[in-house]
Amino acid sequence: MNSNRRIAHLDMDAFFASVELRFYPELQGQAVVVGGARVHAPETLADGSRRFARLRDYAGRGVVTTSTYEARALGVFSGMGLMKSAQLAPEAILLPAQFEAYRDYSRRFKAAVAAIAPTIEDRGIDEIYLDLTDHPEPTLPLVQRLKGAVLEATGLSCSVGVAPNKLLAKICSDLDKPDGITLLEAADIPTRIWPLAPRKINGIGPKAAARLERLGIDSIGALAATPEDFLVRHFGAGTGAWLHRAAHGVDHSPVVTSREPKSISRETTFERDLHVRQDRPELSRQFTALCERVAADLARKGYLSRTIGIKLRYEDFQAVTRDVTLPVAVGDAAAIRRAAGECLKRVPLERKIRLLGVRCGALVPQGQESEETEERQGKLPF
Repeated sequence: MNSNRRIAHLDMDAFFASVELRFYPELQGQAVVVGGARVHAPETLADGSRRFARLRDYAGRGVVTTSTYEARALGVFSGMGLMKSAQLAPEAILLPAQFEAYRDYSRRFKAAVAAIAPTIEDRGIDEIYLDLTDHPEPTLPLVQRLKGAVLEATGLSCSVGVAPNKLLAKICSDLDKPDGITLLEAADIPTRIWPLAPRKINGIGPKAAARLERLGIDSIGALAATPEDFLVRHFGAGTGAWLHRAAHGVDHSPVVTSREPKSISRETTFERDLHVRQDRPELSRQFTALCERVAADLARKGYLSRTIGIKLRYEDFQAVTRDVTLPVAVGDAAAIRRAAGECLKRVPLERKIRLLGVRCGALVPQGQESEETEERQGKLPF
């Protein structure tokens, strides 16, 4: 392990929920759940105060986008169904997600960090890796300055882990949340990393963690003490060798400052199942909105797409996908809708639909290909 590397993982604390509290500061310290539709938006009363929806009143099949730490203490986490969450925290405040606001705050915190430490790998809306190896400033004051810049730019806190590599930095950023700093040296691995559960390693999901537990491996230290050939027998050559390396804190992956996206997609789960015949106007509206959002994403990132696809999930949870490759790349919403509509013609539409998605693949930078000029005609399903 190259112990001279200084790799940081910066993770915004309960990001979506924290952004919401910037809009609704009166909810600080309360159990707040974000998810569901705009119908749950707060109501402003005559005296200027606001009335918020409660989780107990929710009816539908939406899922939790995020939750405050107070709601997490009650067992409510992202990805959980809102109806199930209501059983755990019926009095929790329910807010609709505001994704444009989250993207705005994401841009703000990343710009603030880049002004101080520009070697950044963007890992999503609320987290980044930083290579601080060649930065002249000592680690602790540098991290404190980064956190201060994020706070000044957004009003939000973040947690930072610094370690010799990305694998360890990712673990460390989660050890002292919220608003924490964790600095780890290679010599600290036995005392600070090995007592943790294997699932703390990024890449070990619930299924792998359960398999490890069945094998009697209930900590990263136990995983490190397990012979590599044993892991290979149970998990295969590639995964077994990786598990052995990860448990010993070995990770040589670089901080990647630029990455070409493979695809850009948008999807939505409806509040109720929709049918092409009875709900054609609503489906058409949602379909158009998805295409417009994907087109906006393409424009913002500077790409056109040659492969347009759709994804449907029916009421019985069966999913189907279709795509079409175009002779030239496109980027405007109308062209994306036409191509996606052609895909819709190739799927059965007799059953009700619970989810609809639009995907743009085979991306090319704008300027390398011109958009198609001739419109393709044809009646679409909706």
